[in-house]
Amino acid sequence: MATNSHGPKLHVGCGDKRLEGWVNIDNQDLPGVDMVADVTGGLDFKNCEAVYAEHFLEHLAIDDALSFMEESHRVLADGGVLRLSTPNLDWVWKTHYYLGAEADLKTQMAIHLNRAFHGWEHQFLWNREILAQALTACGFEDLRWHRWGESERPLFQKLERHETYEDDDELPHVLIVEATKGRSRRGELKELRAVIQRDFLNHMKG
Repeated sequence: MATNSHGPKLHVGCGDKRLEGWVNIDNQDLPGVDMVADVTGGLDFKNCEAVYAEHFLEHLAIDDALSFMEESHRVLADGGVLRLSTPNLDWVWKTHYYLGAEADLKTQMAIHLNRAFHGWEHQFLWNREILAQALTACGFEDLRWHRWGESERPLFQKLERHETYEDDDELPHVLIVEATKGRSRRGELKELRAVIQRDFLNHMKG
């Protein structure tokens, strides 16, 4: 299905990284922000061509992240595309911790690994498998994985602005995925939410 090229393009969690031609949305009134909004309360749009969020998903609690993906699916036009960029849990694990390290280095590694998880107000780090499952459950299809700044679609080329780290040849430091709006899969989403509630959220209540 072709994307609705006349619909709005939403840049969610833009911070001060404004993209021309996009509706730049953030929960803070920063320079370049077009709309100040807490998107966990929903997106007041419809028939959008695209939704883009860079280094945003990891700042949401996982249940809010699922709601954001579901809401992105709702506001997109048929054939509309969501592009997400978020830190890669596999890369963090591989580059931040090594069981065979010397004791003094492991002390530093412990600090850096916990910083990756909890620093910068991170709420949840994603690996490719759970991100793919979440997107599919939220009704997306045709998932395409890309490197920083790359895309087969001109609309998404060279959009990334966040600082970069050194990629492993086979393991990028960020997960960048484009997913096309497909049919709703409410049953799959309900099952995924139940698993997350049982195995994660129930243990976060203290």
